[in-house]
Amino acid sequence: MSASTEILLIAIVTAVACAIPGVFLVLRQMAMMSDAISHTVLLGIVLGFFAFQSLDSPWLIPAAAIMGVITVFLVEMFVNTRLVKEDAAIGIVFPALFSIAVILISRYASGVHLDSDAVLLGQLEFAFFDRSQLFGLDIAHALKVMGIILILNVILLLLFYKELKISTFDAGLAAALGFSPVLIHYGLMMMVSITAVGAFDAVGSILVVALMIAPAATGWLFTDRLDRMLIYAVVAAVLSAVGGFAMAIWFDTNMGGSMATMCGVVFIIALLTAPDRGLIAVALRRMRQRWEFSQTMLAIHLLNHEGTDAEEDECRVDHLWEHLRWQPDFAEQVIRYAEGHGVVRRQRGILNLTDEGRAIAEKAMVR
Repeated sequence: MSASTEILLIAIVTAVACAIPGVFLVLRQMAMMSDAISHTVLLGIVLGFFAFQSLDSPWLIPAAAIMGVITVFLVEMFVNTRLVKEDAAIGIVFPALFSIAVILISRYASGVHLDSDAVLLGQLEFAFFDRSQLFGLDIAHALKVMGIILILNVILLLLFYKELKISTFDAGLAAALGFSPVLIHYGLMMMVSITAVGAFDAVGSILVVALMIAPAATGWLFTDRLDRMLIYAVVAAVLSAVGGFAMAIWFDTNMGGSMATMCGVVFIIALLTAPDRGLIAVALRRMRQRWEFSQTMLAIHLLNHEGTDAEEDECRVDHLWEHLRWQPDFAEQVIRYAEGHGVVRRQRGILNLTDEGRAIAEKAMVR
């Protein structure tokens, strides 16, 4: 397997592993918690390094994951005082813990591979050189770690899908059914922490946040169903990874930064083109509603004067501006729209309702 292929696989596996728990963070309106956890796990790594004196120790991941859970606990503790809101609590906790980690690194571990640039941007380009063994295969260590975490995330999702779904949308119902929303919540936070620390070394904290939130937010633009949202999020994550990889090679830039950029690009494309929530769809829907409302107003006007002595004057095309205060150009556009939908007929400058137009007007007047 070539170096570029293996790096691309690391990017894809990492992106998918981050997107799965990210869906639940977005649905629980806890997107910024991923930012906090992805930074504060550094303190867990540093403390784990001090305890075990090795960056290769398998205990670093549990230490970092525990620090992620501690971050969540501290944030919720501040929120429960009702003196600060969640965003403010996050802004207090994670800079403090992250700063402690940076101070400890600069003071006691300056000669160790724990620099702040690698923390923020990662070193995905060099992940190929850190090798490891898995079932006799020589593969990149990052690919092994993130592959295991991805499998773990998928297994946990399949085992606890119902519990996660119910507690995410209705914690009260989850408690009534015998589930523990608190236990599920902290289990999810542990899942987020383990994923964040696993991706930490390869892609950096910035990309961890981007991969957890942007694909999930992209999936939400396309559907309200959890199962489909998970699928769309995974697709968006893969597209971001592949696009970022290609962008980094094409422009010779940092791969983690390129992938984060592509996360934003994929989200913006979805924001514009999503069939229901996309900006283009919303604009077209509002435009259609405007024409439909004007068509209904025209139908009501014609119905009110139908069969009266003033019908010949009130139903003239050139009279609409006087009664409805429509400019001639706009009135002509509304009439053409109504004619195209079979609501009115125009005969010698006089407008007449069709049966369909009469039904539309009567229905609107009843409302």
